[in-house]
Amino acid sequence: MLFLVGTPIGNLEDMTFRAVQTLKEADWIAAEDTRQTRKLLTHFDIGTRLVSYHEHNKEASGRELIRLLAEGAKVALVSDAGLPGISDPGYELVREAVEEGIAVIPVPGANAALSALIISGLPTDRFFFAGFLPRERRKLHEELAGLASVPATLLFYESPHRVAKTLAAMREVWGNRRVALVRELTKRYEEAVRGTFDECLAHLEEHPPLGEYCLVVDRGEGAASTEEAWWKDLSVAEHVERYEEQGEDRKSAMKRAAADRGVSKRDIYNELLSRKG
Repeated sequence: MLFLVGTPIGNLEDMTFRAVQTLKEADWIAAEDTRQTRKLLTHFDIGTRLVSYHEHNKEASGRELIRLLAEGAKVALVSDAGLPGISDPGYELVREAVEEGIAVIPVPGANAALSALIISGLPTDRFFFAGFLPRERRKLHEELAGLASVPATLLFYESPHRVAKTLAAMREVWGNRRVALVRELTKRYEEAVRGTFDECLAHLEEHPPLGEYCLVVDRGEGAASTEEAWWKDLSVAEHVERYEEQGEDRKSAMKRAAADRGVSKRDIYNELLSRKG
């Protein structure tokens, strides 16, 4: 059996009794960072054998873990913090186990994104986890444009070195939405700053970012709210041209116009093509 075991995201008391027992009874523990996990195992007096499984060795290590599982071993998969399989290669091991008919058992625990969501003060009825955003500016703006009309609260992970740039990019693409900046969850200096993009950017100027962040962003108005949209009186061609005038290339401008209107980029392309015809 393959056990997916949640580990602390900050406070060691995030660890559940079931998680400790599962790790003690497993034959092997597959860890994203063995050094980090070894500290956790030492704290809870767990002597189970440890093996490395991460993005850079997932193919070789994954094959070996599947072999052990097929032979009847109990393997527990853990990440550096929180639930395995979230923004790490754990899902690939799960997929391979499922294909081999191996039982996969969740051992729930703390999760940073959901913990940030429930304290954000933003709607929790529907949410979309987007993880880490691209670093390169053009790709970042394209990604944000694609998320502009998602009718859900948006969840992201971000480093302290990039959080201000990411917020500024969100402000530029989405307008001045509400956001919660949540950091150091379950640790001593846990903090949640809530406000608009502008207010949170001002906060970061006075309080330099520290620790890993979860960004919880309010849903946009989406395609359903076009009455007050700045582009509502523009044709598709004029809409695209407006973004090109702001420095976007043709492809990016079409993608942003599509996100604004709640349609696919192909719809925008076909409309422009028909106009030319």
